[in-house]
Amino acid sequence: MNKTSFNQSETDAFAPSEKIGLIACVNPDNQVHMTLITSIMASTPTQLTLGQFCSGRGKWFIQENNKLSFLIMTLDKKLWRGKALWTHKKTEGKEFEVYNEMPMFRYNTYFGVNIVHYLDLIEKSGPEPLPMSKIIPAAIISKTVKSSLKTGTDQRILKPFAQNLFNDLGSLKFISYLGDDGYPVIVPVIQCQAADSRRLAFSAFAYSNELKKIPENQEVAVFCLNMEMQSVLIRGQFSGLQRKRGFTMGAVDIEWVYNSMPPIHEQIYPEVELKPVTSF
Repeated sequence: MNKTSFNQSETDAFAPSEKIGLIACVNPDNQVHMTLITSIMASTPTQLTLGQFCSGRGKWFIQENNKLSFLIMTLDKKLWRGKALWTHKKTEGKEFEVYNEMPMFRYNTYFGVNIVHYLDLIEKSGPEPLPMSKIIPAAIISKTVKSSLKTGTDQRILKPFAQNLFNDLGSLKFISYLGDDGYPVIVPVIQCQAADSRRLAFSAFAYSNELKKIPENQEVAVFCLNMEMQSVLIRGQFSGLQRKRGFTMGAVDIEWVYNSMPPIHEQIYPEVELKPVTSF
């Protein structure tokens, strides 16, 4: 398999907007940030494009630090992962027209794609199937064992909506951390759930080899979304893998929460002080 270019079947698989597309990038503080971008497509065998129709932080971060990683999951539960470099953006051209002819944007009253970002493919892997035979037991283990990882602190970080989103067994979750080469690493961690509002917990039964590579006390980001495209992003400290009730479990202590849904992408925790508008 050629790991530095896409074939035609992959280009065709990425074309529909009905898919999961994730970008993991690095902010100016050298922290991983994750963005849902279902518009990610392969425009050539060695180039990806992103259609921007709303402005979140990730679109700015990739222009300041152009090293990023991506994950694409199609409706048949096949995954591609890889690394790319942001090169430039355009507000016209063939790809711009292709995006705005797609039904999702062509018939939308409120927004269309206004900027197209271009990425050079560095490497990729896939397609790989989701290992449901391991994810389902891992989710059951996480649900059963997570109470042993509660913080014991009542002061809330996750709002009830976000906590319920993490605890929904139908939600998808992905963890990312900064690799030694400066590119983020993305690992599916669909079994992840909230032990309480301050800590996430997950069984390492699924994707165990990849989860073991995350350094203890490493800052990580975890992105959670459901099939209605409701989502939330957290960052926190990964405490490493440990045995709980006979199972290998991982935990992330939440330090930062971000609303990743349109129309307003903004930090939720720590709470941002509201300031009056003094100029118009």
